[in-house]
Amino acid sequence: MTDARATIGDLALPARRRFLREAGLGFGTLALATLLGEESLAATSVGASPVRLLPHHRPTARRVIWLFMPGAPSQVDTWDYKPELQARNGEPLPGADSQVGFFQTSGKCLASPFRWARHGESGTWVNEEIFPLLARHVDDMCFIHSMHLRANNHAPAAMELMCGLNRPGMPSMGAWLDYGLGTMNADLPSFVVMHERKPRGDDQIWSAGFLPKSHQALAIDARRPVAIDNLALRQGQSLETQRAELDLLARMNGLHAEARPTQADLAARISSFELAYRMQTAAPEALDLSAESKPMHDLYGTADPKCGVFAKQCLTARRLLERGVRFIQIFAGRNAAGDGAVDDVPWDGHSNIETNHRECGLATDRPAAALLADLKARGMLDDTLVIWGGEFGRTSDSQGGKGRDHNPQG
Repeated sequence: MTDARATIGDLALPARRRFLREAGLGFGTLALATLLGEESLAATSVGASPVRLLPHHRPTARRVIWLFMPGAPSQVDTWDYKPELQARNGEPLPGADSQVGFFQTSGKCLASPFRWARHGESGTWVNEEIFPLLARHVDDMCFIHSMHLRANNHAPAAMELMCGLNRPGMPSMGAWLDYGLGTMNADLPSFVVMHERKPRGDDQIWSAGFLPKSHQALAIDARRPVAIDNLALRQGQSLETQRAELDLLARMNGLHAEARPTQADLAARISSFELAYRMQTAAPEALDLSAESKPMHDLYGTADPKCGVFAKQCLTARRLLERGVRFIQIFAGRNAAGDGAVDDVPWDGHSNIETNHRECGLATDRPAAALLADLKARGMLDDTLVIWGGEFGRTSDSQGGKGRDHNPQG
């Protein structure tokens, strides 16, 4: 197969799509470009021209919340309406590749089983059965329908999306942002991950990779009774005693590190001890949702058994943003429909796309819409990039009779 190439004079250049693919860039690069643009502008010296540092518009995003939907929501059943697919239900799909996914598809078109309608001043088509509340915010959204990956299975696709390559050991976008831009607060990590059951790919998809471990994410597991381990003082220990212990430990670690200047992880470990000390006061306050009003809890749905976990995570994310956390990822939801998907890939609608996506919508729509409304009311949506999506799309033809297979091209 011959790759398309662009030429300038006698210089042969790879086509844009091929260049982006081979550069191994994940979706998080979109966030990085905006954030780096603003930091570059802020760093420009007085009197220096910022023209070469800026894109064609002034960047505004200072922080990111990535609402990740493990299992891969179907683009043609959520935000990408295909009227021709509806009209050709059951007909052969021209050019269908039955092997593009993880299993094998029928080659026959499968219409979306949901009701669609136009919303907002933009007239954007939305599946209003699973996103009745998010549909109200379409005029604040930007839809990108050209994303694609190489990997067609969950773990390598998630790694490729977040780390740029589908193999372990590479830094994730959150780690790169912390490394490149630093923190916006002194008492909390710059990079936080929240999950219930860990998604496929596990810690690798939010890893610091080869960067110093001080840039790794703080991972908060919703299943644990204590959000962060070892924040409380030992029984009988005072803050003064702990401070003295840390000072002694820092001196000893400093001497140890001076003799080993090439071991960057030693400095990262010392830094992590100091951050943990400061977090003892800052983290419990930031994670204390009892400080929020009842109307705010009702908005997010924290008491709703269908979406309560994700609601608490979204509300916590807003509180963390307010306190200077730059990059937050929430791995959303757990499957409850009994349709073949499992907890770590809840949107994986192989058997029945309708029952699967309906349940996943109930678990995520209300909290995500509340987060957008809350950020907008506080003026925070102006400089916060909220990303919603999964690791890849799903096929336009059916798997079995009612499901859809993985589609890295979707």
